[in-house]
Amino acid sequence: MLYPLKFGPIYKERIWGGRKIETAFGKQLPAGEKIGESWELSGVDGDISVVVNGKLKGNNLQELIEIYMGDLVGDKVFEKYGEEFPLLIKLIDAADNLSIQVHPDDKLAAERHHSFGKTEMWYVVGHEPGARLYLGFNQPVDREKYLEYLNAGKLADLLTAYQVQDGDSYFIPAGTIHAIGQGLLIAEIQQTSDITYRVFDWNRVDPKTGKGRELHTELALDAIEYKARTDYKTVAAPKANAPVTLEKCPYFQTNSLAVEGTVVRDYAPLDSFVIYICLDGSLELTYENGTETVRKGETVLIPAELNEITLHGRGKVLEVYIP
Repeated sequence: MLYPLKFGPIYKERIWGGRKIETAFGKQLPAGEKIGESWELSGVDGDISVVVNGKLKGNNLQELIEIYMGDLVGDKVFEKYGEEFPLLIKLIDAADNLSIQVHPDDKLAAERHHSFGKTEMWYVVGHEPGARLYLGFNQPVDREKYLEYLNAGKLADLLTAYQVQDGDSYFIPAGTIHAIGQGLLIAEIQQTSDITYRVFDWNRVDPKTGKGRELHTELALDAIEYKARTDYKTVAAPKANAPVTLEKCPYFQTNSLAVEGTVVRDYAPLDSFVIYICLDGSLELTYENGTETVRKGETVLIPAELNEITLHGRGKVLEVYIP
């Protein structure tokens, strides 16, 4: 029988990265590097997560799907996605502003890149005073107006800026123009895709190259949703020992689950794997044939064949699965 699986993080150095993934979560980052992302669970080609616990230690995620198929990911998930794991889980440390960017939807990504699109959500784990997210347009915009502001270096003036608090969550459908602002620590749940169209990078120069990073102005034009929206932020009051839905879309459902004592979760009706992203505390997971502990900063994959998990202790997780 399968068991709750932990994977080694894949660290990504970024021009805008810092060291908070180490200080906040106790992860040992490569010395001297500005780490912007920790890929906690990845099926992206070239960055496949590798198991670090139990009898399957050393096997990567794709190998496990090939062997265990629906027992690992769920029959309906395997039928739809095959051997490709459908979600990518990241921790993001924005020591500086990320670029203003957009991701293509499934149709455009398939046509251009033979890939899935990228719909995602953010959960704010930590923030510095005044930290902001930029999400969508703050007024009606067409392609001409967008290009006018972009070429004038004033694109941020067209975007809605959100002042954030810890525990806020935001849903970012593919096509939404966006940027993570300086001073934010974020957990990101997204489709398995690494396609980003960067449109404005704050006139920043990469100190390693002495040049600005590549922009994707033309590619982005057909990917952007120009309609103004105000429904990106999710408002959901937390409840002790009960899951609270933060987002549900065709690609994933994410719940917040704060445990104080013991909680039993019945996953038999799901026909999907479940992911726990532990944001605080420490929890013991009991399943049919054993136990596993998940601590702050760790991500655990619960195979679909494990129908019931008992969580015991004091902690908070994001609970993610395919609805």
